[in-house]
Amino acid sequence: MADVSQVNTKPEREYCSTSEAAQMLGVSLGTVQQMVENGLLDAWKTAGGHRRIRITSVEAFLRKRQAGPVHVGGAVSLRVLIAEDDRIMQALYERTLANWELPIEVKIVASGFEGLMEIGRNPPDLLVSDLVMPGLDGFAMIRKLRSEPALAQMDVVVVTGLTPEDIDEQGGLPDDVIIYGKPIPFKELKGYVQAKLVSLQKRSRA
Repeated sequence: MADVSQVNTKPEREYCSTSEAAQMLGVSLGTVQQMVENGLLDAWKTAGGHRRIRITSVEAFLRKRQAGPVHVGGAVSLRVLIAEDDRIMQALYERTLANWELPIEVKIVASGFEGLMEIGRNPPDLLVSDLVMPGLDGFAMIRKLRSEPALAQMDVVVVTGLTPEDIDEQGGLPDDVIIYGKPIPFKELKGYVQAKLVSLQKRSRA
């Protein structure tokens, strides 16, 4: 008789599909694709062009996000405050910006109220904010900043899933606020941060 322990035993799966990874992480397909492109998930493509994502990399990402946002250490030249309530997006920001290896310090908060509190304690050089957040949202936070003379010139970048029509219905945003759509356009955001660093470095030498 065959050993029961050897019957109907299947090898453990090593890879999953993009949709399965999205379900595991609780995010959209587009977000998973972005995570793969930024090197946050290990993946390869089949001959038919379908992504296969290593399950252990998904599990590792899930474990790391439990720790919550942290500061990126090192010699700091640019302080960046990110206001985003989604834990997956927080982890995506944290790990991607850390991989840039730029002289920046990153702090992440989960609401407009926390953002204002942090700005009051340690004003950043750049605010990157979502708009839809619990409690005090991004619209209210940015309007409050623009009403304060000492903070009115702070550089603000918005990354949102809202359409221009949605933003207009909420009263719009100041003309000097840069607006990007989601998924997070890390290539454009990195270019903006690099330009800010160059500007700060020139100012410090002047």
